[in-house]
Amino acid sequence: MDRVADLGRGIGEYIKHQRNTAKISLRQLSRLAGVSNPYLSQIERGLRKPSAEILQQIAKGLRISAEALYVQAGILDLPAGGPVTDAVRADRDLTERQKQVLLDVYDSFRRENADKAAAAKSTVEAEPRSEDDAAQD
Repeated sequence: MDRVADLGRGIGEYIKHQRNTAKISLRQLSRLAGVSNPYLSQIERGLRKPSAEILQQIAKGLRISAEALYVQAGILDLPAGGPVTDAVRADRDLTERQKQVLLDVYDSFRRENADKAAAAKSTVEAEPRSEDDAAQD
């Protein structure tokens, strides 16, 4: 039971931090997310643990990814990463949207390089072997 309370408090603090970073009042976020002002206040204070649907509405109002809120709420596991991914996620000066854009660009570069490496490997493997190469095996 304490774990549930901790998750509710953690997500509330996270939402409040994101709201303050975006310079949006509680009332403005309430309107943007379509969530009542008192309910949103209770979420931020850790008194209520919002559903995935409410988190999605709040994410939309904050203009951040719903996935970020799901991770903070314990609904989703933190995606696998590495030092670059971890550094981007840990940067408190970036918004969730900026973090996601950076990670998307980083992932696209990594996929592109992996595709090129796989293509180069298949080209090398497809080349006919000389008699000297075969004799060395």
